[in-house]
Amino acid sequence: MKNANKKLGSLGERLAAELLQSKGFRLLETNWRCPYGEIDIIAQTENILVIVEVKTRRGRGAGAPEEGVDARKQAKLCELAQCYVEIAGWDGAVRLDVIGVELSTTGDLLRVTHWPGAIECWDVWMPETWF
Repeated sequence: MKNANKKLGSLGERLAAELLQSKGFRLLETNWRCPYGEIDIIAQTENILVIVEVKTRRGRGAGAPEEGVDARKQAKLCELAQCYVEIAGWDGAVRLDVIGVELSTTGDLLRVTHWPGAIECWDVWMPETWF
C-alpha cells in the first residue's frame, strides 16, 4: 500500500507541476527537504515565491484532496516555507498554494484544481513581504 500511495502522490505532483508550468510558473524545486519535512513544489511567478502543497486522492472515500490539508498540515507548511526562505535567502513576496488532484476509483483523472494563497501563516510567521 505504501508504494501505491507513493506512486499516486508522484503522479499528482507531476500533474500539478504541469499545471503550474502551463500557467507560466517557473519551477525551482520539487520534493525539497529540510529537517522539518518536505515541500512538494517550489515555484516562482513574477516576483512571488510560491510554496505548493499537492494532495492527490483516488475516489472520494476520504473526501476531496484539498480536505487533506488540515490545520496541522498548514502549520507544518508554514514552518517549511520559513525554512526554505531562510536557506535560499529569498527576500521577496511568498505565497502558499494548494493543488488538489482527484482521480476516479479506476484511476481516470477527474480534475486538477489550483488554490492560490490557500494557506496563511500569520500566526506562525509574519514576514513584511507576505503576499
